Order: sequence, then C-alpha cells, then structure tokens
Amino acid sequence: MKFKVNLVSTSEEDLFEIYQYVFFNDSEAKAEKLFSKLYEKCLTLQQYPKRGHIPPELELLGITDFKEITSKPYRIIFQIVKKEVFVHCVLDSRRDMQRLLQERLLRE
Repeated sequence: MKFKVNLVSTSEEDLFEIYQYVFFNDSEAKAEKLFSKLYEKCLTLQQYPKRGHIPPELELLGITDFKEITSKPYRIIFQIVKKEVFVHCVLDSRRDMQRLLQERLLRE
C-alpha cells in the first residue's frame, strides 16, 4: 500500500534554497538535476516509508518519532503519521545538524 508523501513548507523552502544556491553558484542544469534527484528521493517514501533511521542528534534528545534517509550530502528528515509521510527538512549534512534540527523540529 502506498503512503501519501507530504512536503511540509519548510522542506519545500529547503529544496528551493538548494536549487537557488546551485543555480547561482554552478548552473541551471545542475540545479534542475539536483532538485529532481532530491524530490524523487522524497517520493520514494511512498513505497518504503519505514526505511531509514532515527537522526542521532534527535535520538540523543530522546526524540524518536522522526527518521531520515540520505542523498549524500543531503539528509531528508521525515515523520510517519498513520498512512502519511511528512517530510520536514532537506538539509546539507555539512552544516551544524544538531542546532538546525533542534530549531526546526522542536518549534513545529
């Protein structure tokens, strides 16, 4: 059974910011390719939502209801609620993930 994948507004903003960064610092073609790759990776959660693992930064805080999959160097943070997947973040793993995840997920 397919799960419904929902991109939360913050994850849509993340994808747009990644696109813009690559567009302005590399090329439109590479920005399009990366955007498509990340978006398609999010959609794979329709078929296999229970894969991935709890982000270690959140597990240290005792938060276990989020999971992540990767498309290196990006981390896709999501939550499963019944038969729906909510993608909360698409973040570059080279950034301070502890701070970003705490700011993002604890305020939602």
